[in-house]
Amino acid sequence: MNIQIITKNYKASEKLQSNIEKKFEKLGKYFNDDASATIVLSRFRDASKIEATIQAKKNIFRAEEVSDNIYEAMDIAIAKLSNQMSKFKGKLETRYQKNDSLKFEFIPEIDDDVEEETLVVKRKQFELEPMVAEEAILQMEMLGHDFFVYFDMDTESVNVVYKRKGNAYGLIETVR
Repeated sequence: MNIQIITKNYKASEKLQSNIEKKFEKLGKYFNDDASATIVLSRFRDASKIEATIQAKKNIFRAEEVSDNIYEAMDIAIAKLSNQMSKFKGKLETRYQKNDSLKFEFIPEIDDDVEEETLVVKRKQFELEPMVAEEAILQMEMLGHDFFVYFDMDTESVNVVYKRKGNAYGLIETVR
């Protein structure tokens, strides 16, 4: 697995970098060689934050953790990633074994050329790939987000799935 470590307002020691590489290499056994992990370390006030994103073919696993101790935060983030993989293993096997759906990659890109506006503090762009609501929910859960925007292949419209209280999901369908 290719591991990239990025720091923001944080100076990572050689020991920390080698520890990160060693621990994330252990997760590499679950993926093919083409998987990549991006680890972002940042510091704000009195806390350290680690954001870990693993991209493997058509799936993205993501975890972030904030703690006073960066090593503790790293261990918790790795545990979250392992739990995600275990939790969605059956669903992923079913999804790709049947091969019912189109395969896609969801790669957000930050648009740095946009002028700052008073209310918009961050912008992301991503390609909408055709899928069904169940696949969108799966992607949303794997990313750890509360909502997911996708192009519905059945209705041929842009839709949004989102989490509701009580472990339920909502669907917003657009019409013209």
